[in-house]
Amino acid sequence: MLDTPTLTKEEICKPENLVYSRTHLMTDAPLSYCPGCGHGTIHRLIMEVIDELNMQADTIGVAPVGCSVLAYEFLNIDMQQAAHGRAPAVATGIKRLMPNKFVFTYQGDGDLAAIGTSETIHACNRGENITIFFVNNGIYGMTGGQMAPTTLPKMKTATSPFGRDVETMGYPLKITELIAMLPGTYFVTRQSVHTAANVRKAKKAIQKAIEYQKLNKGVSFVEIVSNCNSGWKMTPVESNKWMEENMFPYYPLGDIKVPQ
Repeated sequence: MLDTPTLTKEEICKPENLVYSRTHLMTDAPLSYCPGCGHGTIHRLIMEVIDELNMQADTIGVAPVGCSVLAYEFLNIDMQQAAHGRAPAVATGIKRLMPNKFVFTYQGDGDLAAIGTSETIHACNRGENITIFFVNNGIYGMTGGQMAPTTLPKMKTATSPFGRDVETMGYPLKITELIAMLPGTYFVTRQSVHTAANVRKAKKAIQKAIEYQKLNKGVSFVEIVSNCNSGWKMTPVESNKWMEENMFPYYPLGDIKVPQ
């Protein structure tokens, strides 16, 4: 067995030995998300990009109700809480009052695509110069695992224990494809963070969405398809595999609308 050299903490922190460091735009508060959830990774990516672009002082985030409601505890930027589903409306007001600020919303599928459907569609249709980060795990995560607009056909939830019946419960709402057709959207993409390669792709998409807001061309919209291992009643590994086999065929990853 080969002897592996052991580095001290001081040696590890030297620039030449440092592989990854935690952005200072994440607070020291321990993440309260379930182990294996994608929220923590998405938080980190957004804060990394804002940090790299040196935009901390010029950024305002809006978090509504759902798992995203506690984002202000973890993101070391100015944050505003919104009522359930109303984040795009609140972000609109902030951006119109302070047009030189970078304004984004961070929303889940139950918030954005259910109670907030109207606010989402109309903000996108008006072409508000904001950025929307949309986390889609196909379920209401925080409130107990109920069926969401994005729940897949035959998918079991707390309110569809025998699976989603499309004849009585309707079809899953592909809200991202819907808003991509609106003239007020400038950049629309769907990504994931379940592998290292996908994390890198998601970070590039997030960076584009943030930089595009400077052009004043309308809404930039980034959907992140994520797991909800607690709501899906699976281990994190099982939930990622299930997501690949079931969520991605219905919600395919990639850019949906890019600037021409």
